[in-house]
Amino acid sequence: MDKNKVLINYLIDFLDFLEIEKGLSSKTQENYTRFLRKFFTWLKETKQDKIKPAALTPEHIWQYKVYLSRHADPKTKKTLKKTTQNYYLIALRSLLEFFVEKDIPSLPPSKVKLAKDKADKEIKFLTLNQLSRLLEAPAGNNIIGLRDRALLETLFSTGLRVAELAALNCDQLRIKEDTQDIETAVIGKGSKIRTVYFSVRAVKALRAYLNERKDFDNALFINYRRGSAKTNVSRRLTVKSIEDIVKKYVIMAGLPVMATPHTLRHSFATDLLNQGVDLRTVQEFLGHSNIATTQIYTHVTNKQLRDIHRKVHDGRKL
Repeated sequence: MDKNKVLINYLIDFLDFLEIEKGLSSKTQENYTRFLRKFFTWLKETKQDKIKPAALTPEHIWQYKVYLSRHADPKTKKTLKKTTQNYYLIALRSLLEFFVEKDIPSLPPSKVKLAKDKADKEIKFLTLNQLSRLLEAPAGNNIIGLRDRALLETLFSTGLRVAELAALNCDQLRIKEDTQDIETAVIGKGSKIRTVYFSVRAVKALRAYLNERKDFDNALFINYRRGSAKTNVSRRLTVKSIEDIVKKYVIMAGLPVMATPHTLRHSFATDLLNQGVDLRTVQEFLGHSNIATTQIYTHVTNKQLRDIHRKVHDGRKL
């Protein structure tokens, strides 16, 4: 590898590093490419595209952060959210980590600080009462009602990401009449395999739904729009369709929180912590590679502990 190239010419070497040494998926590599091209575009616009890694300074990072904070999305015409800005910064920091690994003189990765936004850290979750109302919202014993009840129960029972839920197949679940609970393996982010577990409620809802299925589609959750059964193409629900289904029942249940499938994942994690499950175990359930990602949920449970402390131990009885 030529260690004296200009910075923007290291992209291919960096992607090879991600694939071979980090084992990241092609999709993740695509994302890193997209995020880094923003930095390369900024270098070109500021006539710094000939800069080498060793010449990169904290001032360059600062100016790039200013650019990200004021840059408007061409489609929405809105400035980038703090979380979106951080995606670009994380990609840049990963590139600097690559330089360190390959002994290429450059700015230390620690010099790339992420944008802070308290609002982005707020975890939205449903209370048990709200969850009960949502899970009971699908009514009737028709196939759509049974599907939607099974879908909602599965989301909360497993903590699956919405894309993981959409990818589930019928042959992954072998539900017998005497089965109380089941488990299956799913492929999550970074092509990592983990086991997820279904509650008794979820198994009951899935059994009722699958017993009414008269088709041969292997997708677990399929659509029932008029005419959809006339094609040989799989009727698997898309991520967007699942999001729309959850939104529909959130409205029907009259919930004040505009919940999404990810809100149910948050609710799953928060409920585990409130039941006393340790953080490492919750990390395994959620499929997080880094426990720091799981720790965001402790902000929720810590606040609840603080509220309880204030209520029962405020010193008024002394």
